[in-house]
Amino acid sequence: MTPTIQAARIRGLTRRQLLRRSLGAGIGVWLTEAAAGTLGFWWPTAAIGAPRVRIGTLDELIAGNTGLPVADGFPAYVSDARAFVMTIDPGRGGWQTGTDPTGDGTALNVRALSQRCPHLGCRPNPCVEDFWFRCPCHQSRYDRLGIKPSGTTYGPADRSMDRFAIEVDAAGVLTVDTTHVALGSLPIILGQPGLIPPRVPLGCGG
Repeated sequence: MTPTIQAARIRGLTRRQLLRRSLGAGIGVWLTEAAAGTLGFWWPTAAIGAPRVRIGTLDELIAGNTGLPVADGFPAYVSDARAFVMTIDPGRGGWQTGTDPTGDGTALNVRALSQRCPHLGCRPNPCVEDFWFRCPCHQSRYDRLGIKPSGTTYGPADRSMDRFAIEVDAAGVLTVDTTHVALGSLPIILGQPGLIPPRVPLGCGG
């Protein structure tokens, strides 16, 4: 008889009870780790890039993405923030001064999206033909502002892309705060307000 089992019996535990408790504790630890991993997929990760990232002015963003139609609202990727930045309405004449902790960006006319697909964390890529995002892992699609169309045709993600808090100063310089992440909105039916149609029906694979 081992010392551990002998000590357990002294305390009133049989060998079977000791094994059951040990097994139960092991299962409990495994379930906790599994739950934490699952939540990691569904909940946006704060500070996935540098905490606060200076993006610059709209003109600087355009100049740094030569060959891409950023001036027309095409999403520009900023690796330091691990974010996509785009002008919401190119016809409004640039970005507006202010702060938006929600990340919606409508009042500031600019939005910064997390690079993580809400499904399983891959990085969607914007298509220069239709201005929509497509995730290469499971084909979830989003309009150029990160809004997810409703329906399985547009992939398995259950919400739109997550957004970062933003600030535009008096000089027009955009700063993205990656420590503040807002969950993406629920999907919208194509054709309804709030979803921008693709510029061409079959851009980058349809």
